[in-house]
Amino acid sequence: MCPAPVLKESPRGFIIPIGGGEDRVRERHIHRRFVELSGGKGADIVVIPTASELETTGADYNRIFKSLGASAVDFLPITKRADCDNPRYVDMLDSATGIFLTGGNQLRLSTILGGTGIAQKIRRRNAAGIAVAGTSAGASIMSEHMIAGGESNSAPVVGAVSLAPGLGLTNAVIIDQHFTERNRLGRLLTASSYNPFLIGLGIDEDTAAFIGPDGLFEVVGSGTVTVVDASGLTHSSMWDAAPGQSLSLLGLKVHVLGEGCRYDLVGRHAYPPDDTAGFCSLQNKSKTG
Repeated sequence: MCPAPVLKESPRGFIIPIGGGEDRVRERHIHRRFVELSGGKGADIVVIPTASELETTGADYNRIFKSLGASAVDFLPITKRADCDNPRYVDMLDSATGIFLTGGNQLRLSTILGGTGIAQKIRRRNAAGIAVAGTSAGASIMSEHMIAGGESNSAPVVGAVSLAPGLGLTNAVIIDQHFTERNRLGRLLTASSYNPFLIGLGIDEDTAAFIGPDGLFEVVGSGTVTVVDASGLTHSSMWDAAPGQSLSLLGLKVHVLGEGCRYDLVGRHAYPPDDTAGFCSLQNKSKTG
């Protein structure tokens, strides 16, 4: 699935993958920023808790966003594919100013939503300027190619990761979550080696990448975002390695970005928090070029 085409009158909305385990009680910086992008006091947020099998998940996030000042919050109780045919749910997404995908199991999320009118509507609303955030499984499914599963605590080896079609809000990155906490660098490197065009984003818990419509993202939260850029790959043994065999990957570039750091997904350049001059120059270039 590819991103929906952007309407001329409005830029694409923010895409906000969160690594899971976000602070839901104290400062709630990530949720607060999402509410602001969704309209602040005028925000109308729709939560999609389909990835979770807990009946309380939707109501829990409703409470969080309402406590942060959103004027309207509701969730779609989608638990099977037939629920995606409910015209009321499509209408709710049409009026939403922000959409939030909860954590759980990304294959549950993709097999229920994939190919439905709900999935298509999420892409179209994002293309029309609406912010879409997702945590854990909800983050993984945002990309066109989704990490469906794989081994943690592993070196990059053939078979360390399995991929599946995602929601397709972006075709520039592939996302992994709970990244440092579950030691998933090996499987993200493996995923990146399948197609060096894709930029790998490994997002820690309580951390988010706020990806703007110009392809620039800022890190928000207490952890880091690891960026794997395989575009300069000079050698990969992926094509002829045996199952379970360790991979040789030469020429990779890896960045580790803490809060306030920024990354340009188009130019593939990282900026520290205090490099406002260089970053502002890049923003101006993207607006005029």
